[in-house]
Amino acid sequence: MKIEFTKMEGLGNDFIIIDNRTNHIKEEDYSSLAEKLCDRRFGIGADGIILALQSSEYDIKFRIFNNDGSEAEMCGNGIRCFAKFIYEKEIVKKNKFYVETLAGIIIPEFIFDEENIIAVRVDMGEPVLDNVKIPFISEEERSLSESIKIDGDTYNITTVSMGNPHAVIYVDSLDMDIEKTGKKIENHERFPQKTNVEFVKVESRSKLKMRVWERGVGETLACGTGACAVLVSSHLNELSDRTAIVQLSGGDLSIEWGMDNHIYKTGPALKVFEGYIRI
Repeated sequence: MKIEFTKMEGLGNDFIIIDNRTNHIKEEDYSSLAEKLCDRRFGIGADGIILALQSSEYDIKFRIFNNDGSEAEMCGNGIRCFAKFIYEKEIVKKNKFYVETLAGIIIPEFIFDEENIIAVRVDMGEPVLDNVKIPFISEEERSLSESIKIDGDTYNITTVSMGNPHAVIYVDSLDMDIEKTGKKIENHERFPQKTNVEFVKVESRSKLKMRVWERGVGETLACGTGACAVLVSSHLNELSDRTAIVQLSGGDLSIEWGMDNHIYKTGPALKVFEGYIRI
């Protein structure tokens, strides 16, 4: 089979995007295809693959699979890349449209410089703080700086879901080996569906610096839903305002927690290259 693809990146978080509205790739092959295509030595190389599918109710449907073959509910950087792909391929030619995802309906819109898209602003929906829905096993309904023990060490985490689970940890320095801690928290038994892990250094009430350990991927240069979770966590812990710049290894995102309880994320999305690959 010959597959047409577009490689895109958002702050260094990279994706292989495929138009599968005709279902030429069967659903049972999505997971194994992700593992093959995302391999940086034997495939195209990416953090995950994103599939554009027909939606019965909305403009388009989005599904994403990590490079280990696992499916994620949503991806903040991925949705910006996906939106720009959909617009530039003229699959949906609207400045603002509705995307069906496993995390719910996501609404991206474009910021133009004359005719060129310079950024994508995405309504990421409302944050989920109820531990049962995240899910996170706890005696508390919500967890703000709750202690969790791993191998004798104690970490204070704040749990947030942006359609996918996040554990936010505040640190004095980001110069650390996050793989050791990130992997343990990702797979902790109190997270039945595993979790993404964000390590955050507060620079000011309007600037937050973070590194991220992504569930099913490892450390990445950026995570859009993670940046949203960090803003929510920081405001709830009285460490930031409702709007802040979140600095990630791959660049900056502007995150706003609106008075309508929706999270708005603004950042870039760039096409790297496009082509065909035979499977």
